[in-house]
Amino acid sequence: MRTTFARRYAVLIACAGLGLATPALAQDKTVKIGVLNDMSSLYADIGGPNSVVAVKMAVEDSGLSKKGWKIDLLSGDHQNKPDVGTNIARQWIDNDKVDVIADTPNSGVALAVSNLVREKNAVLLNSGAATADLTGKACTPNTVSFTYDTYMLANGTGKALTKAGGDSWFFLTADYAFGHALERDTSAVVIANGGKVLGGVKHPINTSDFSSFLLQAQASKAKVVGLANAGGDTTNSIKQASEFGIVSGGQKLAALLLFVNDVHSLGLKTAQGLSFTESFYWDMNDQTRAWSKRFMALSPKGTMPSMTVAGVYAAVLHYLKAMEALGGNPHDGAKVVAKMKELPTDDPLFGKGPLRIDGRRIIPAYLFEVKKPEESKYPWDYYKLVATISPEDAAKPLSESECPLVKK
Repeated sequence: MRTTFARRYAVLIACAGLGLATPALAQDKTVKIGVLNDMSSLYADIGGPNSVVAVKMAVEDSGLSKKGWKIDLLSGDHQNKPDVGTNIARQWIDNDKVDVIADTPNSGVALAVSNLVREKNAVLLNSGAATADLTGKACTPNTVSFTYDTYMLANGTGKALTKAGGDSWFFLTADYAFGHALERDTSAVVIANGGKVLGGVKHPINTSDFSSFLLQAQASKAKVVGLANAGGDTTNSIKQASEFGIVSGGQKLAALLLFVNDVHSLGLKTAQGLSFTESFYWDMNDQTRAWSKRFMALSPKGTMPSMTVAGVYAAVLHYLKAMEALGGNPHDGAKVVAKMKELPTDDPLFGKGPLRIDGRRIIPAYLFEVKKPEESKYPWDYYKLVATISPEDAAKPLSESECPLVKK
């Protein structure tokens, strides 16, 4: 009889323990966010410390801190090196218990960190890396891409310029995953629209001298010189192309990835007439203007937000909405991302749009042209809208996806 009582008592204690464990898990309202990007080199102006500001704004706007959540923020400089980025991410997840990593400009770093995040069952909120492979053949249940990719850039700028008569191309390509993907995707669009690729040359990332590459572009006689690079590489190649007389000689420069910060650095006299594709511009509407002016007041350099910084804000805000919907932090990255895909996205910068099974947020893109100096009416008034690209055209159709999460 004593044995029976002891067994029943043990079962009651076990059940009580289980009963306490479930609410405790649901009430875990702590989150650690790591902002991983280029803090000091060629991509620092389009992300860097500004991305940290954007995350802080997202945390504030989520309202979770006022509801008892504790949200901590770390930041790190991956130096555009996949091994450095992966080591930082590993330390954050293993030692600092970071739940989510945000930004990750540099596609080589992002691809490596995405693999680690899947292994550790954390979350990667990509905004800075452009390679479409993150939601294509390299997609995982733990990674989302919120802002843009090489498919969007190619189907914006590449298609528009080819249809406008720029039917022969030569590429200056950053020699790593991002540049390779951008040249690949743009070449496919050029050819599909009746154009041809006459050649290309790959340059080291963060190089200062583009003279030999530009001479090859001139010699190709291509109508369009496509710059499959970004940040400091783009601004340097544009400046030096001007010195070499690329545009005055009759060729057109296609900045396949250009940011408002790049235009600010170049100045309208040098950048005028450049065509490019983005999914965000600070001066699009009342909501983007209000948010951007608020951001500018907090920015370390007093700049307007880039497209990727805006994407960091939107991604983190949606991530925190998913956390709140789950009732607490489950410390299960795949579960959080699944909830993010279940909830409709809606923010003041990109509006509404689904987050697809492949991790790609579906939003419109815009083909812009840089204004002439005399067309600019106030500070940072740099863009004029040429065309709006529908969300369906801005992202690769799921029917063509190589993502293993997509069932066909």
